[in-house]
Amino acid sequence: MKITFLGAAKTVTGSNFLVEAAGKKFLVDCGMYQGQAAEELENADPFAFDVDTIDFVLLTHAHIDHSGRIPKLFNEGFRKPIIATKATCDLCEIMLPDSGHIQEMEIEWRNRKRIRDGKDPLPPLYTAEDALKCLQAFERVNYDEIVPIDENIKVRFNDAGHMLGSAIIEIWIKENGKEEKIVFTGDLGNDDIPLLASPSTIADADYLIMESTYGNRLHMRNNEKAEIFLDIVSETIDRGGTVVIPSFAVGRTQEILYELNCIKEKTDDEAFLKKYEKLMRVPVYVDSPLAISATEVFKENMNLFDDETQMLIKRGDNPLEFDGLKFTRTAEESKELNMMNQSAIIISASGMCDVGRIKHHLKHNIWNPINTILFVGYQAPGTLGRRIVDGQKNIKIFGEDIAVKAQIEYIEGYSGHADQKQLLNFVKAFQKKPKHIFLVHGEEESEIELKQKILEEIEEIDVTIPEYGEEYELNDRLHVSNRMKNRNPNRFLRLEVIDRVNTLKEELEDMELILKEDYLNEDAKEEDIEKIRERLKELEAQIVKIVENK
Repeated sequence: MKITFLGAAKTVTGSNFLVEAAGKKFLVDCGMYQGQAAEELENADPFAFDVDTIDFVLLTHAHIDHSGRIPKLFNEGFRKPIIATKATCDLCEIMLPDSGHIQEMEIEWRNRKRIRDGKDPLPPLYTAEDALKCLQAFERVNYDEIVPIDENIKVRFNDAGHMLGSAIIEIWIKENGKEEKIVFTGDLGNDDIPLLASPSTIADADYLIMESTYGNRLHMRNNEKAEIFLDIVSETIDRGGTVVIPSFAVGRTQEILYELNCIKEKTDDEAFLKKYEKLMRVPVYVDSPLAISATEVFKENMNLFDDETQMLIKRGDNPLEFDGLKFTRTAEESKELNMMNQSAIIISASGMCDVGRIKHHLKHNIWNPINTILFVGYQAPGTLGRRIVDGQKNIKIFGEDIAVKAQIEYIEGYSGHADQKQLLNFVKAFQKKPKHIFLVHGEEESEIELKQKILEEIEEIDVTIPEYGEEYELNDRLHVSNRMKNRNPNRFLRLEVIDRVNTLKEELEDMELILKEDYLNEDAKEEDIEKIRERLKELEAQIVKIVENK
């Protein structure tokens, strides 16, 4: 049995694992790289395997960093089964076409420049229509059901508690006269979030491939985050401002709606309830077509909700509806939100602020100190959301420089990922511990700290942090049996160029501020200003040469 790590290796995106066992080759996840532009370039690279040799795909959940290259796989001839839970299949029906639409829009923007330069236009990675076609390959399974692939391989999907339909996948493989079990966690859920059930416990495994997004962090508990959320909203309303929440269309949006609906149940404190009443007097807008469609999928799969939510449903209280909740479906309705003269809460995708309607809301609100931008989910390095959370004072949206004057808040407790303690508890809950754990889907510092914690607290388990393209032979002498040689040889060169461009952009912004404050003030000498002008002309000439490829 072999496993090759083709994504989510020392990064939180692009999940893709190739397993070869019992005469079969199959993938677990086929995700897109998201976040940093340098990584996103790799989505168009050829697959690191022969598509024709893949027998089936197991999909842990619908998030695009796990499912987003499935349409590309289909476009290249793959017609074998893609096996996932019913809810995951339902969500992919809306999320993959939405991703295809984004690919079309992004390549259209790039092609305008290529056409002006006399170059041929490039095709999108895939289209919305391509994504719709690939759905014919999806096969639905239920949680806790053992599914035979053939006489040597069987699988079971268990609730991962990360998002609707997310799964921990157990795979039993008979090979060379013995049966061994490999477990993929996918993304493990935060067991302290509302709406969804906590992650399932797994009894045993020989090998565990586990996510580590928050391997070096601890989340705040539920009651703390509810109070912090309410305080932030109340203070903003008192200022006459608007709260803008960049939220992932699938998962966080529905959980926030649930929290808003149930928050009054959490305490009888009079001051708390007054703030809640104030919150309920302002409209709450969900401004994301994808989030609206996803909310409908949530309503159709309420049997997957946790016990507390099930009780609410039986009482006739729909946890995804409340007075003051409004959905904006059209672009015109979305634009009107930025023309309002009253406080509001606007929940809009994307959660990392790189695409979608959220960019318009940031443009109209982030410059005003009476408003609040409230982040409630993980922000990947290189994204606009991460730059704002990290304190960048000026940002560029649609080519326009905008000062960040609004109050910036981040409530980490809403994350859909398990934190360090929850990850450790997941491993400790095994009755028969894995012989070996591979840590994936995490930034390197998170993986290193989690590895140290596992080695300190759990005996007789080996832990590996794999590199991209490493192939491991899973046996008692576990080792790297091969490393991919066919990855784009210019990969690191491409990454370096883009990193340098991003660094140059930041340095130019810093230079502008320094020049204004230190060199272009009223006391500046004309000869000094002239020297600066000549140097800037030289710099401009060099930039023009690069742009014109001379």
